Amino acid sequence: MIKTLLYIWNHPFNKKNKLLGISNFFKWQINCFLNNYDIIYKLSENSKIVARKGLTGVTGNIYNGLHEFNDKLFLLHFLRENDTFCDIGANVGVYTILASAEVGSKTISIEPIPSTFDLLKFNILINQINDKVILLNIGLGAIDSEIAFTENLDTANHVATSFEIENKNVIKIPVKTLDEITKNDIPSILKIDVEGYETEVLNGANNLLKNSILKAIIIELNGAGQRYGYDESLIHDKLLLNGFKIFTYEPYSRELINISYLSKQNTLYIRDYDFVKERIIDSRKIKIQKQLI
Repeated sequence: MIKTLLYIWNHPFNKKNKLLGISNFFKWQINCFLNNYDIIYKLSENSKIVARKGLTGVTGNIYNGLHEFNDKLFLLHFLRENDTFCDIGANVGVYTILASAEVGSKTISIEPIPSTFDLLKFNILINQINDKVILLNIGLGAIDSEIAFTENLDTANHVATSFEIENKNVIKIPVKTLDEITKNDIPSILKIDVEGYETEVLNGANNLLKNSILKAIIIELNGAGQRYGYDESLIHDKLLLNGFKIFTYEPYSRELINISYLSKQNTLYIRDYDFVKERIIDSRKIKIQKQLI
């Protein structure tokens, strides 16, 4: 708990009112203790999501305005209604909902775990964005195939290792390539969070990576690829070869800061800097809780 409270205290969204974030944390804990029912939580002015105890990908938004704050604000400031966004490893759909309910963009939302996919579908339904979201209950890889996934680890579900397969704590999921599912609808931005399987996802996206419509990639490169024997520095090299550079985003000042290191959390890759910079400067302000950002 102490680690969580320190994270909330130092979070950029809570900078002007640190006690509000702490208060939200304890209110949520009390709610979980007294109330076994789901609640509908307002993510932004025009979007909402189901929140319940144990959904860590959702509860962080309650404490901190938006979990993965800088990345989600970049998404909101960059996207336009006529864009397509591809949410790979959508989980229950926070990025998808922000893109399609708040901005109005089309989203290709991909989540392999059936139980999580059911929650994703429900969140799309309550936001009334069925017409804007293509939901795919599949995995992504280098070739069409079938792969075993874990199914009971919440946001940490992943392609199963040989040990996990031997213990039969897995489900089989069909796998397609990213090139195949985006060939008729090129996204302007990707979010990839597949718990170490990013190498295989991008091995199936060579055509997409060359397409100039794709301007930005938010990708988690935290070393989880080692469980499959992948060197994530090769992903970095591949993206550089396709014209991307690493940036961090400061949402309050709307600054893109070029950096040379991989983040331990998400890493933001951008190409066509001038185009992206103009987009985010011209974007409307987004209301998160009571802040306009």
